[in-house]
Formats: sequence, C-alpha cells, structure tokens
Amino acid sequence: MEIRLAEDLMDANNRVAAKLKSHLSKKGILTLNFLSSPGAGKTTLIEKTLQRLKGLAKTAVIVGDVQTSRDKQRFEEGGFDAVQINTEGGCHLTAPMVEKALDSLELDALEILFIENVGNLVCPAGFQLGEDMKVVLLSTTEGDDKPGKYPAAFFSAQAMIITKIDLLALTNFDLDFAKKDALRINPKLKIFEVSSLKGEGMVDWVDWLLHRAKRKRRDLKLPDGCTL
Repeated sequence: MEIRLAEDLMDANNRVAAKLKSHLSKKGILTLNFLSSPGAGKTTLIEKTLQRLKGLAKTAVIVGDVQTSRDKQRFEEGGFDAVQINTEGGCHLTAPMVEKALDSLELDALEILFIENVGNLVCPAGFQLGEDMKVVLLSTTEGDDKPGKYPAAFFSAQAMIITKIDLLALTNFDLDFAKKDALRINPKLKIFEVSSLKGEGMVDWVDWLLHRAKRKRRDLKLPDGCTL
C-alpha cells in the first residue's frame, strides 16, 4: 500500500512537471534545477551567475528552503527577481510547488529560470520540476566520494559544477577521482570547475548557459534576447 501511494505521488508530480516543461519550453525559457548538499554553494553560484548575466539574459530564481526567506532576500537585494518556496520540513521541491511559484513571475520576459532546490543529494534527484536539465554541485570542502555515495543525483544531471575550487589545496579532495567517478556514473556529464567568489571558471560556465539559452530560442524560432 505504501509503495503504491509513493508511485501515485510520483506519477502525479511527473504529470505536472511535463505540463510545466511544455509551458516553459514554448516560451523559450531555459530552466535549470540545481541540486547539492547543504553548504555546497548553490546560492553563491547562482548569485554570481546572475550578476554576470545582467544585460545578457533576462533571469529569475525560484528558491527552495525548508524554512526562512533569507536566500530570496539576498537575491532581491542584488536586484534579481526571486520567489520563495518553503517546504515546511519537506526534503525537496515538487512540480506543484514550482507551478504555484510561477504565478509570481512574468514568464514572457524570461529567458533563463534558476530553481534552487533544497540542500539534499537524495530526494530531489527523483522529482522532475519541469526543468530542461538538472545541475548538480559538488564542493571541494565536502569530499570527493559524493558521486559514488549519491549516484542518482549525478546520473540525473546534465552538468556538474565542482565549487570552491580555490580551496582545493586546503582539502583532501581528489579532483581527478571525483570527475572520473562522476563520469563513470554519467559519461555525458558536462563538468565545470568553479570558484564563485574568486571568479575562476565562471566565464566558461556562463558562456555555456548563454549558448544553451540562445539555442533553445533559436530552435523554437523565437526572438533571441541573449547576447554574447
């Protein structure tokens, strides 16, 4: 009975996610679902990415947290559009939550939508939110064994960002091992090595995003507001 209930909940979520993906895609919005452990640097990475995208693409953020709206306030203080979702104890966002949050955004003005999921490498991996791709973060301060321990998150992602690369020399993090382990799980992963605070690797990451957003609108034959 419990297994059946879980399957029904997943099916219901995925139906809403499919509807959202179709809706967002028709508008030419590149939608990214960010996964990571707590403290891996999702908020800082997104914040620094948004700063670099100013004047290049129209963006917004949906922020997922168990409690508080601190990250939303942080984005808004930087001049970025943000919507808060509090799960009130839930370990991941769901498609219905995102659907409701979209009502607060002007979708016709958007080109890239960032969804910052709850800090967790387990539950978020299995739930679709209408995204074009999942982006999984792995920080040098949390250990190079995370891909092998939490393979679903890395298998479901299209890109992996190794964050806090500026702290590499201060840790026992084996960069080559982490990348090989992740690629063993998902050979198609696009990997970036980034220091959000120092700026290392950010140009390649942002250029890649812009190209993806531009290609999405071009494929749909929509006016392209992204510039390189």
